[in-house]
Amino acid sequence: MDESRRAPDLGAYFRRIGFAGAAEPTAATLRELHRLHAEAIPFENLAAFLGEPVPLDAASLEEKLVARRRGGWCFEQNLYFAHVLEAIGYPVRRLAARVRWNVPAGVVTARSHMLLEVMIGGEPWIADVGFGGQSLTAPLRLAAQVEQETPHETFRLVPHGEGFVLEARVEDEWRALYAFERHEQHLADYEVSNWYLANHPRSQFVTGVVAARAAPGLRHALRNARYAIHHRDGRTETRVLSSVEEVRRILEEEMRIPLPAHPSLDAKLGEMLREGR
Repeated sequence: MDESRRAPDLGAYFRRIGFAGAAEPTAATLRELHRLHAEAIPFENLAAFLGEPVPLDAASLEEKLVARRRGGWCFEQNLYFAHVLEAIGYPVRRLAARVRWNVPAGVVTARSHMLLEVMIGGEPWIADVGFGGQSLTAPLRLAAQVEQETPHETFRLVPHGEGFVLEARVEDEWRALYAFERHEQHLADYEVSNWYLANHPRSQFVTGVVAARAAPGLRHALRNARYAIHHRDGRTETRVLSSVEEVRRILEEEMRIPLPAHPSLDAKLGEMLREGR
């Protein structure tokens, strides 16, 4: 069996996210899975931060995200979500994107993000459960210049070259998240970017902690010592964490991450706080 396409344990995954509906390849099912996944499985980079490997084979993804109830970043989250959707019966195409969020105009980034194109009744939809603090909490129809509501923000897809730019309305301003085209990618394509993000000494995922989780009406976001709660109505509560205990509590309680029993975790968190990252 090709381990990159190993059939997932749907029952275990459904219990992990709290899905109790019918596993049918419909738009309603995709919406519910997308929302529940974003609430249950956080974005997090602790493996790379601790110098651990970040494997992308199907068995490793299920063991981490489902059995150990951890989170992961875009390649882990969206690859596993693709396995789930295909097992239910959705046709899925794996895509890649260039991140535009917080990137100066004119700067071209690598295709370091993964998203999915899902077909429902012959119509293409976009699904993405792995873009950190701006992860979609509902799928979007692949329709240009149409404002689409989700349980959190409003999004739109703007034509760009041969593809699209995904934009979110944040504080009454449209902001670009990433640019993508509809060319299918393969596991080998993702493994290159995955290795870079997990190992390059200047990667933000190696030098610091990034975690995020959506909840009803709000989002939790942690970047190093800065913790924020972004509310659906536009309000943001922000505070700077000053101790390892505070960081651990946010990761465990708000992000719902069972922290790994790594001998260097507290020491690395302390170093991160001292350096003011």
